[in-house]
Amino acid sequence: MDRRDFLKKSVSASVGTAAGLSIEEKVLLAYADDPAKKPATAPAGDPKPFPKGKIGDVEISRVICGGNLISGYAHSRDLTYVSSVVKHYFTEEKIFETFRICEANGINTAMLKLDSDTLRITKAYWHEHGGNIQWIAQIVNPENLLQDVNLALDNGAVGVFTTGQMGDALVAQGRVDLIAKTVETVKAQGAVAGVSCHNLEVIVACEKAGIKPDFYMKTFHHHNYWSAGPKERNDSVFDESPDKTIELMKTIDKPWVAFKILAAGAISPADGFDYAVKNGADFVCVGMFDFQIEEDAAIAKGIIEKYKDRSRPWYAKVS
Repeated sequence: MDRRDFLKKSVSASVGTAAGLSIEEKVLLAYADDPAKKPATAPAGDPKPFPKGKIGDVEISRVICGGNLISGYAHSRDLTYVSSVVKHYFTEEKIFETFRICEANGINTAMLKLDSDTLRITKAYWHEHGGNIQWIAQIVNPENLLQDVNLALDNGAVGVFTTGQMGDALVAQGRVDLIAKTVETVKAQGAVAGVSCHNLEVIVACEKAGIKPDFYMKTFHHHNYWSAGPKERNDSVFDESPDKTIELMKTIDKPWVAFKILAAGAISPADGFDYAVKNGADFVCVGMFDFQIEEDAAIAKGIIEKYKDRSRPWYAKVS
């Protein structure tokens, strides 16, 4: 049995019939039939309609493309090679293709780490490939906050947010003033300002200090997957207390971007999107491979429409 036959038999056996194939499985079969075949870059014509909301004056798709495809960061528990695999998979052409598929499916925004790769790739995508995807910059260096804000905005970012690790660390160090200064600097330039965190104390501290970001970005997912416990779980949990997150965010009258909603692939998109949106997230930021986008967008659209009325109000205008 050659590789092509093996792939066909393995994928077909796993689902019983082609009618039940996921997007990923269909891609595997396509490669098996023709190893040179690639996923479609983007359908012709206008983008598919997709729910959007406004943060500040910026209209943003309710699903936001994560920055893994450029940065290569991929939480993978104890699998040390996964980030390297991601970097090797996402060549510049594959990144452009992924952005095109996002746009074709109505996803108009990506959250990307501020670095030289991002600046080079976004510039090429806009000016050489005719793309329009907008980006919100993730800044990571507490020693260079204000310079990084200016660099991001000078290079076309529509907004800036402090990364989750930075938010956690600055609050733990009692340096909420640096978060405040960053938010003020971004908003003074007419851009969208965000604060990201893993620890709920970051949001509590910002609210107590009277900081007024345009959005908060907070990890959020349930624990109904096998690697969520016991406590010695090797970096497999990204929101330690989802029930506490739900209760706190009910008291916050600002847009909430939820991230890590699939717990690094341990939770299915249908399950993770439903849990996040039902419990109050206004937007979700998700790392996606090109062959996952169409299916993820369709799932998310149905779930967003399902929860137009929910217990936590939508804090970004629904369109």
